[in-house]
Amino acid sequence: MKKIVLLIFMITTVSLAKAPVEKLIFDLQDKHTHGSSIVECPNGDLLACWFHGSGERTANDVVVNGARLKKGETEWSDMFLMADTPNLPDCNPVLFIDKDEKLWLFWIAVQAEGWQYSVLKYRYTTDYMKEGAPNWEWQDVILLQPGDAFAKEIESAFKYLDRDEGMWAEYALPYSELILKAAQDAPKRQTGWMTRIHPLVLPSGRILLPLYSDGFIVGLMAISDDMGKTWRASLPLVGYAPEQPTLVRKKDGTIVAYSRDAGDGPNRVLISTSKDDGETWSPAVDTDIPNSGSSLEVISLKDGRWVNLFNDVEHGRHSLALAMSDDEGATWKWKRHIEYQADGKAEFSYPSIIQGKDGKLHMTYSYKVKAGRAIKYLSVEPDWIMEK
Repeated sequence: MKKIVLLIFMITTVSLAKAPVEKLIFDLQDKHTHGSSIVECPNGDLLACWFHGSGERTANDVVVNGARLKKGETEWSDMFLMADTPNLPDCNPVLFIDKDEKLWLFWIAVQAEGWQYSVLKYRYTTDYMKEGAPNWEWQDVILLQPGDAFAKEIESAFKYLDRDEGMWAEYALPYSELILKAAQDAPKRQTGWMTRIHPLVLPSGRILLPLYSDGFIVGLMAISDDMGKTWRASLPLVGYAPEQPTLVRKKDGTIVAYSRDAGDGPNRVLISTSKDDGETWSPAVDTDIPNSGSSLEVISLKDGRWVNLFNDVEHGRHSLALAMSDDEGATWKWKRHIEYQADGKAEFSYPSIIQGKDGKLHMTYSYKVKAGRAIKYLSVEPDWIMEK
């Protein structure tokens, strides 16, 4: 009898994680809406933003819009304007709340219709926990100045990678030589650095803002040791086309950067590490994680587990999954889809993910189906990933 009672107790106390809560932030429409970012405010509200307009780098009507989900509510607010550079596209916004509860918005304004000419901008405020758009208190640009060591690091990394580039003809320089030549040009290496993923704050208070360049197709960190008053460039994160790095810190202090693969096959997430708090980075190499040339984000949970939100296929963006690791990325034992369309006629991509004070995962991503486009919000308990 005691065994039966014990069994009943175990069954009733071990409950399955609740199903995901999902909601389109705004109704499906025909505008291009992409590259979202999400944060949780100190009062429990969620803020999200994305770029919105008739295109991307060639469409001057593109602005950064946002919306708010008030704590305890289920409906997102009407969208509001977060940033607009007159007559230029505003893209790739990133939200961040620092330890002093200041809200930051990082984004790029694209000049001359080329990603490589993008200007890195930011604004911040402490007045953002009320209805509507934040009341911005300051705005400026971040001007990074990678020096001659930038080119030397690229040359050293390519020598280490030592990959055969047989796709290049005799009349065309190899990719590595083209990039190295451009890296010796100071104006080129000082422009075109773009945002995509949340910053990482280190125990020292250092802020690492992950950046990438479509001109060089390498990553780089904007480093601030004074709470964002000044910024400087790390050495580059180099490989065969790593872009949009997402950062996560191991217990031993090693910082791991997972990057989108913008190069040729095999189509895999690229990995690089830093042992010196983001100053320098190992050459980026392939993992066994599929990547279809699409952005991903990896975060560390409060209990030490890691979660990866990514397109888990080599081609297309029709499949979006959450994966979990309990060994700091050595293996990813659990995976569960949040979106999947077998016919490939839909796209779910460019995710942003945080863990809230409630322990849940809160995420946004681009949602494109035949009927239109939107930004979708989804929330789920981490243990849901581990369920079959």
